[in-house]
Amino acid sequence: MTDTGTDAERRTGRNETQEERADRMWVELLQEIRVAQTGVQILFGFLLTVVFTPRYAELQDVDKVIYIVTVVLGACATGALIGPVSLHRLVSGRRVKPQTVQVASRMTLVGLILLLATMTSSLLLILRVATHDAFVPWLVAGVVSWYGLCWFVVPLWTRRRYTTN
Repeated sequence: MTDTGTDAERRTGRNETQEERADRMWVELLQEIRVAQTGVQILFGFLLTVVFTPRYAELQDVDKVIYIVTVVLGACATGALIGPVSLHRLVSGRRVKPQTVQVASRMTLVGLILLLATMTSSLLLILRVATHDAFVPWLVAGVVSWYGLCWFVVPLWTRRRYTTN
């Protein structure tokens, strides 16, 4: 293999050009998005059907508001997690892969945050309807804390602990 890139194009630890790195990161990002997209689309599809059930009319007003907020959050999460596909399609072939990866990565992070909010409000609604107990907010807070730990705290700790940049 001949060295066609400059030292500035190289990243420590890998022998790849900026374009090769962008290609690799794009493939990795797509794999991550596939997992999140599947989850958000199933959840969003389920949420869309709730309003058509007989039980919906019996919900308290506050539960209907939680439902509406949840559906809107789910729609926004779906948009953010599908957005990178549209972004790639519209800029493909324009030689902006590194920038595309960066923007798509940010969209994915926003999508994950919106997915967290969707799951939180879904859980709140379901537990309110199922139990009507005062411990529901505490239970939801515990689950959200768990998501936060798994999705953000551990990855950020790992990044800080094991990387230099």
